[in-house]
Amino acid sequence: MSRRRRPSRRMFEIHQPQGQVTSRVQAVGPEHFGVLCFDVAKARSKFMLADFYGKPLLLPQTVEHTRGELRTALDLVRQAREHHHLTDLVVAIERTGEYHRPVQRACRAEGLDTRLVHPLTSQQFRQPANPGDKTDDHDLAAIFRAAINGFGLVEPVWPDEYQQLQLLVRQRRDLVDKASVLRNQVREQLHALLPGYAECFGDLWEHQLALPLARVVTSSDALRDRDQVLNLLKQHQLKARGNVVATIVAWALQAPAPPAHVALRHAQWLALDDDRLAKIALISSIEVQLARLLCRTPFVLLMVIPGISVVNAADLAGEVGPLHLYPSANAITGRAGLMPSRYQSDLVDRPNGPLRRHGNRRLRRTLLQVADSLVSCNHHFGVQTLAWRQRGKDPRWIRVKVAKAFSRLLFAIVGGKTLFPHPCRQEDHYLTRKLIDFHRQAKTPMAEVMGDLAALCQQLPRSACATEVAGLNHLQEMPRRGPQPIAELVPFVLARLQARMVQSVPSEEATPG
Repeated sequence: MSRRRRPSRRMFEIHQPQGQVTSRVQAVGPEHFGVLCFDVAKARSKFMLADFYGKPLLLPQTVEHTRGELRTALDLVRQAREHHHLTDLVVAIERTGEYHRPVQRACRAEGLDTRLVHPLTSQQFRQPANPGDKTDDHDLAAIFRAAINGFGLVEPVWPDEYQQLQLLVRQRRDLVDKASVLRNQVREQLHALLPGYAECFGDLWEHQLALPLARVVTSSDALRDRDQVLNLLKQHQLKARGNVVATIVAWALQAPAPPAHVALRHAQWLALDDDRLAKIALISSIEVQLARLLCRTPFVLLMVIPGISVVNAADLAGEVGPLHLYPSANAITGRAGLMPSRYQSDLVDRPNGPLRRHGNRRLRRTLLQVADSLVSCNHHFGVQTLAWRQRGKDPRWIRVKVAKAFSRLLFAIVGGKTLFPHPCRQEDHYLTRKLIDFHRQAKTPMAEVMGDLAALCQQLPRSACATEVAGLNHLQEMPRRGPQPIAELVPFVLARLQARMVQSVPSEEATPG
């Protein structure tokens, strides 16, 4: 009988693991260990150099964020290191959005160990020493105290694919938010021009006739006659299905009088709708770029889970980053702040407080959006959610619970680069078919689709190649009508997958009984 493994207790630590400098200080001696601190502003920074004891070696001075000024400042630091015999040095920069990046890049180019101090950390180190008195010099002193106490943290450098993914997913998220605002404005202006017109259609944004017809008429007077409506449709090459024309005519006969300045209002509405359409086209273009980068990372394997799309997987790859930076699945949700806060003092211990307020908000938003998608589109998580609701669980608790469970799946699939049976994978979701369907809807050029499929085949574990081949063979057998560009892709993907499949060779020796 195997012994039950006892859970390992976490070692008590005073310093942050990513900010430890103790061993380096012990190796060279405190008087030979320097700390270069930068308090960053938009166009310039203030910096100083001190040894580990806090003795100033370069007094606080200002440097502009130009190539020449930064090079001069670092030359001055190099001379001070030689003069004071500093054997080792770390750079501590206060993180300020993107304004600290020029200083960070300049220091890294010089080969210096560059670390970041969170503004809240420097604030906590400044307030006890200088309460109610904030100056750049006091901020520099607080940055120094944070750095020597292990709160100047090393920022890992992500591979190029992950950096591009992060930039693109954040641009797409910003465009989606703006497009949502524009939708509300478009609908509001449309109601002012044509009151009640939007209710003639089930989905205003997905209906093929609703908005194109509204773009060519300025008031309901042009839609009161059936023949007039049919002529408009023929003139502008629009198609109407079912009894939608009769519905439009019935609405127009009962519509109120148009507002004043109809032409000007219609021009303003067209400008808003043009802006919305331009953002939708840009979002679609970004999603194709995301698919190309995603297929070159192991995060593409997450699409095997029903409810995870190309965009969901790309969002996760862009915000989570390389998985080797996380020691466990709990580190992912911990970075997002998806864990309860704890208050303990003497005999009082409240371990299950509200969610922690501080964390990576972009990662938290991404994980919770994925949880929403899984609850809606994945049978396994949907059934679990229903059971939790019947037990009276808080909807917020349910989303966090699903996000925690998914983070463990993510860590196992992406970290291990493997696909294994799980209750959430009861339905057959083939990665190649999912990617092909995405590119078919996006109308991606065939050459780009083939490049993405080739990259996907390289990410697939060999054990999954046979399953993907079976799915594509089934796709080949499906009846088709008319020209099907997908038929050109299937042989290409089959060849790639079968080249990765390994034929097992039976052993010549008999298996012992």
